[in-house]
Amino acid sequence: MRVLEINVVYGTGSTGRIVSGIKEVIEKHGDTCWTAYGRGMACGDIKIGTSFEIAVHGAITRLFDCHGYGSIKATKKLIDQIKEIHPDIIHIHNVHGYYINFPILFQFLREWDKPIMWTLHDCWSFTGHCAHFSYKKCMKWKTACEDCPEKKSYPQSILCDRSKKNFLKKRKCFTSQQNMEIVVPSVWLQNLVSQSFLNKYPITVIPTGIDLAKFNYTAKLSKYLNTVKEKRIVLGVANVWTERKGLYFFEELADKLGQKYQVVLVGEGSEQVKSNRILGIGKTDSIEELAELYSSSYVYVNLTLEDTFPTTNLEALACGTPIITFDTGGSKESLDESCGYVVSQGDTDAVANLISSGAIEKITREACRKKAEKYNKEDKFECYYKKLRSMYEKNLEKHS
Repeated sequence: MRVLEINVVYGTGSTGRIVSGIKEVIEKHGDTCWTAYGRGMACGDIKIGTSFEIAVHGAITRLFDCHGYGSIKATKKLIDQIKEIHPDIIHIHNVHGYYINFPILFQFLREWDKPIMWTLHDCWSFTGHCAHFSYKKCMKWKTACEDCPEKKSYPQSILCDRSKKNFLKKRKCFTSQQNMEIVVPSVWLQNLVSQSFLNKYPITVIPTGIDLAKFNYTAKLSKYLNTVKEKRIVLGVANVWTERKGLYFFEELADKLGQKYQVVLVGEGSEQVKSNRILGIGKTDSIEELAELYSSSYVYVNLTLEDTFPTTNLEALACGTPIITFDTGGSKESLDESCGYVVSQGDTDAVANLISSGAIEKITREACRKKAEKYNKEDKFECYYKKLRSMYEKNLEKHS
């Protein structure tokens, strides 16, 4: 079996690590896997486009809301490379990211007539613009997008609103495939896809996995917590802190907790938080440092307003740390009563009460770790491999 993986990044970020992990499993089984990626350092097999092409693609997105319509030369070159390596099955991840022309790619895929697995990590594939719409509570994607309330969110458009044209073009391109199956990381996203124009395709849920060897409990106190080591740490982690990630609610929560608690935020922008009750320590790319922070915390709190299936929840559980999360997207799907609590969006009173009442102390580190062990990354990558293998063999039978 020869597989081609396509994603905006390879080996970095949550989706990039998924791609590299799938490649390792495919090759471990003795099959062949190529990876094509658009951004980041040269570490995959096929680099799609150049930095200049990405910049131009970003510019037309900003000005004309034409995300996914640039990178014409890069996409045609990719198609030539696909024809050369001749994969048996193509596994697509994020098509967005200023690196590929989706109408050209999907026209080719329809004519290529090989099995396609498409793993959706967000909602961009079935909207006219945005990757997430929960924050604005927009449901236009169910019928036809227009007058987009998320025009200035990623992929940001400063001037034009082409959301209706984008929606119609995506629907035409993406539903023209004859041999495609969809994979999603959460039941929440599965339910959304089943209400979209992509509902004609089979949808399988394969949750994201994590490295349980690296994310594990450690008794070592994080160096970032030396000044607050006498307090109970209420931890929040995000790649970039924004209102959508619950920054405002953490400020509310900090004001409601007593002096024996310390809110600590990790991620870009957290060091700029202007609150005496919050310690922002910036971003760290060190898994060892993150494991120390999770392990040193009394509770991990996820107050996101938009998320598909946050891996930070899994990381905290793997380090034996209980969780409180807003009922957002797929955030609650990794929890049960043995390892955490789910509260309504915006209810910081409930979060504060759970923390200060001692409810967290009823949860053991062992129970959290046991729950996390269901999300071992090797097991999840094996699920991807089995799905790819099943599609490949089904296609062989079809043409035998």
